[in-house]
Amino acid sequence: MRHLHAMVLLAVLAVSGCGQDESQQAQQKPPAPGVVVATAEQRDVRPTEQFNGRAEAKDSVDLLARVEGFLEKRAFTEGDTVKAGQLLFQLEKAPFVATVEQREADLARARAEERNARVQLDRATQLLRTQNIPQSEADKREALYLTAAAEVKQAQAALDAARINLGYTDIRAPIMGRISRSNFTEGALVGPRSRALAAIVNHDPVYVTFPVSQRQLLDFRRKAAEQGRSRDVVVRLRLADGTPYSEPGKVDFLDVRADPGTDTVTVRALFPNPNAVIVPGQFASVSVESAQPVASIVVPQSALQIDQAGTFVMVVAQDHKIEMRRIRAGQTVENTVVVEQGLQAGDQVVVEGAQKVRPGQEVQVGEMPAPGAAAAKENPS
Repeated sequence: MRHLHAMVLLAVLAVSGCGQDESQQAQQKPPAPGVVVATAEQRDVRPTEQFNGRAEAKDSVDLLARVEGFLEKRAFTEGDTVKAGQLLFQLEKAPFVATVEQREADLARARAEERNARVQLDRATQLLRTQNIPQSEADKREALYLTAAAEVKQAQAALDAARINLGYTDIRAPIMGRISRSNFTEGALVGPRSRALAAIVNHDPVYVTFPVSQRQLLDFRRKAAEQGRSRDVVVRLRLADGTPYSEPGKVDFLDVRADPGTDTVTVRALFPNPNAVIVPGQFASVSVESAQPVASIVVPQSALQIDQAGTFVMVVAQDHKIEMRRIRAGQTVENTVVVEQGLQAGDQVVVEGAQKVRPGQEVQVGEMPAPGAAAAKENPS
């Protein structure tokens, strides 16, 4: 009997010990790690590419002296806006006026000789009818008349050239724009071989040119075809201080040949520039965006991770277990990234705590607050 009681007591103690061990193991099991997730959202995004460009004047001209002479007058203020046809420089006119007068005299003498030769030819024609003059004399007088007529044309051409050169002593603005400083002072001798007197640059509108690789062009056309959108684009600029330029631009020229050294094609965009904010020659940060938005999947930038195989994100499945997803990341939009492949709208991606979890591991999930929620909490209405 005592032996039976002893066996029962041992069995009870054994069961009690096993229960304690299981309880201790349950207490020692670490809790699931906590992560913060954000929901992959579908938004309308305009596909955008970034480039480096350079501003160029749409219209610019160097003012050159077309005849040689002394600079007599400068009729503008450096840096001012000048109008087309406005007088800018004036060369000494006296030598050119004298040349015009001399050519006028040459023309008058040639015309007088032509009239005399015409009279002699008419008289010879009458005498030839009555056979009172030989044919050879009539032919000679006709030749003299033709020579005199040619000399009239030659004198007229010389007079026209002299008048043109006289007109070149007034140097006027061929276009509207801002004029640079003058390279010569009054009294300087200038001519066709001299450097430019000044330059005029029209700031409105203005060109911005930038190189685009063949790969980017092909990728843009392929995506436009896949997404069923047009190839129309809008070009935008960022100024030197990082602020966006208020006026959008429009592509008006695509070079017909690629640069063999860089395999790029020059693209030119036209921008309105009424306040001359864009200065020709300056560096420009260019954004080219599609004119038509595209429905895209976006996630916070903090969700992206990179290893040797590429870009991936950690996704929390419905059973609260971690999955690793390889993705193809696209453009950045503010603090989010477009995911071109690998995610769907509604997927929960880890944005905090991804370094302490591994695929297949169960996690505790915390939701990332919506943008602006913290500010609303701090400033309740």
